[in-house]
Amino acid sequence: MIKVFIDTNIVLDLLAKREPFYEDAAKIFSLADRGKMRLYVSSLTIANSNYVLSRLQSAKEARAVLIKFKILVEILALNSKIIELALSDDSFKDFEDGLQYYTGLENEVDLLITRNLKDFKSSKIPVMTASQYLKRFVST
Repeated sequence: MIKVFIDTNIVLDLLAKREPFYEDAAKIFSLADRGKMRLYVSSLTIANSNYVLSRLQSAKEARAVLIKFKILVEILALNSKIIELALSDDSFKDFEDGLQYYTGLENEVDLLITRNLKDFKSSKIPVMTASQYLKRFVST
């Protein structure tokens, strides 16, 4: 089964129902719910999602959403090696993107899904948007 790392922006598209991206994100997570793929996120994604959701709703509601959400994904830990790799890689303008990338790379995922393709130009992991993945691999 394909192992897919999901970037924080896709998670927030789903959880915050951000249009026009919500539908594609929901389809990706639905595939995982039906056992068609395994989805992975970093622990950083959970922290950042809690922060954003808490600004849109109460902290209690945000946590309730994340408790339900974590059933759909495996949460990967950040460790010293991942942080060191991200710190030493100048190809990532955004340190968080480096953390996401190296979390996926170190955990041997098959694909990274993000809306920010330009941020992962030098990726050794194939990178796609949710829309690209759905058009390429999922028959409607």
